[in-house]
Amino acid sequence: MGVRSLEVMPGVTITNDRCLILDDGPTAIIGDLHLGYESALEEEGMFIPRINTESIRHSLNRIIDEYEPERIVLLGDIKHDFKRSSYQAREDVRNIVRLIDEAAEAVVIKGNHDNFLQTILSDVGVNTLDYIDIQGFRLEHGHVDSGIRPVIIGHEHPSVRIPGELSGGMKLQCYVVAEKEGVIVIPPFSPFASGNDLNPGPNAVMAPALKACDVSQAKIYGVSDMGIIKFGQLEDVTMLTI
Repeated sequence: MGVRSLEVMPGVTITNDRCLILDDGPTAIIGDLHLGYESALEEEGMFIPRINTESIRHSLNRIIDEYEPERIVLLGDIKHDFKRSSYQAREDVRNIVRLIDEAAEAVVIKGNHDNFLQTILSDVGVNTLDYIDIQGFRLEHGHVDSGIRPVIIGHEHPSVRIPGELSGGMKLQCYVVAEKEGVIVIPPFSPFASGNDLNPGPNAVMAPALKACDVSQAKIYGVSDMGIIKFGQLEDVTMLTI
């Protein structure tokens, strides 16, 4: 059985709960919740079980119980729909932020999906921010690069795909740690966010901060049912088969 948490820099711990922990507080950081995903699909005529919000609620309660964070940072793309959300989607956002606010200090960073988010949260008493600085790190969503380093971002939905000789292989969400350039990317918190497959090619990534890195040399840590998997550098991952 692999480890459930791993310190990747002094005071910086990644977890198998798709949550990064900074010692300051401690502070729990999650991103890309994409609440209201089911409602957005329903508007397009596709109906799926409403499991995104309940899965996120369950995972958050586990994080709160296990890590006892003083603050929880939502690192952008809290909501899914770019436009004004449905009533149910707005309620999903309010209920999750209320859950966090009752247990810890809630810090809400806006992502590129978060139009109208401040209006949605107006009766919750939580303000949205473009970024926050904690423990020497700039925390921002990642669709725009402030240029401040070191930085922790989401947005990328990073994953790695391992081909299989006898099967279809496997795909895992992952953390990306480009230590030399001072960039850490966390995996998405939504179970529906399958991920953007990383590779060392010139157009492999979409987050501006990650584009500025030598991604092939970045360290990759997979999130799996077995725990955190240390894959080594991305250029090594591309050589793997199972």
